[in-house]
Amino acid sequence: MQQGICRVLPKWVTMQREANEYRGDGPLPTGRQQMPKDDPVNLEPAALTVPDVAHITGLIIDNVSRVIFGKREVIEDALVAMLCAGHVLLEDVPGVGKTMLARAFATSLGSTYRRIQFTPDLLPSDVTGVSIYDQGCREFRFAAGPVFANVVLADEINRASPKTQSALLECMEEGQVTVDGVAHPLPQPFVVMATENPIEYEGTYPLPEAQLDRFMMRLRIGYPTRDNERAVVLEQQREHPIRRIEAVTNAATVLAMQRALREVHVQPRAQEYILDLVTATRSHPKIYLGASPRGSLYLFRTAQALAAVSGLDYVLPDHVKRLAPSVLAHRIIVRPEARIAGATAEEVLNDIVAAVPVD
Repeated sequence: MQQGICRVLPKWVTMQREANEYRGDGPLPTGRQQMPKDDPVNLEPAALTVPDVAHITGLIIDNVSRVIFGKREVIEDALVAMLCAGHVLLEDVPGVGKTMLARAFATSLGSTYRRIQFTPDLLPSDVTGVSIYDQGCREFRFAAGPVFANVVLADEINRASPKTQSALLECMEEGQVTVDGVAHPLPQPFVVMATENPIEYEGTYPLPEAQLDRFMMRLRIGYPTRDNERAVVLEQQREHPIRRIEAVTNAATVLAMQRALREVHVQPRAQEYILDLVTATRSHPKIYLGASPRGSLYLFRTAQALAAVSGLDYVLPDHVKRLAPSVLAHRIIVRPEARIAGATAEEVLNDIVAAVPVD
């Protein structure tokens, strides 16, 4: 090999580099098909209005509902978090569709998707990437990890060590990965959908409060009704429905919807209601640690998104009331004596929502 001529990098390195270079405003990486230019949901970013957002999100929700049956409200809440550039923690028993929910969203959004199976021996560099010495160029090159995707599924996140869990903190908060002092921006939009099993705790590492606070929502899918479970069984008789759905929008349109949400008006009544709810968590006798100001901010943003998904350009207190348990419950710590008596964070939050009046 002649000096100064770089060797051809392995295929997996070049694929990771494609994912790293994609920012949502250019050609999609190899293997991803862009939406046709004349597609009705492939609108110019400046043209998006609240009715446009409501129309596109309706298409996304309908598409995901072809895979996750009878859980429209959960799908809607997860989409609300994505529209706010937030991350979702799916806490539920195995087999209810947590992984399929993430895959269905990634497909519907026409975005890149990576799944990371968290295990006790997973290293931070297995998530973020690592610098590799290229002998041909005589320099280190960054090989992007699986976190460089639009939708990242962190499966069973509580099975990895705290050191590996912390590798996601910068990704979730700053939208970048820093390796060897060099910051590498993540592709946009960027959403982490993490799963954990609330029943089995053997061999797990509970998420610290600092990381729980990074998740915009904690959602539970729950068991399907008998009719929906019958539909799930019949739909998968020959082929899984995830293989039949296609993209209904693209990354650029998702970014445009995120910008459009900032124009949704939050009425003073709704503003005060948000602050009243968060303040109540800090003085409730059953709560040891109340919600942080990040809880107020996330409740404000998700209420804007839910209003837009509903086709409204203003927020109502009812939007706040519906989202409060999903946005705030994982940000509070219930006192030990209350936990012994059987109280849960969700139950305490529901009591607060019922007790705090809407002026």
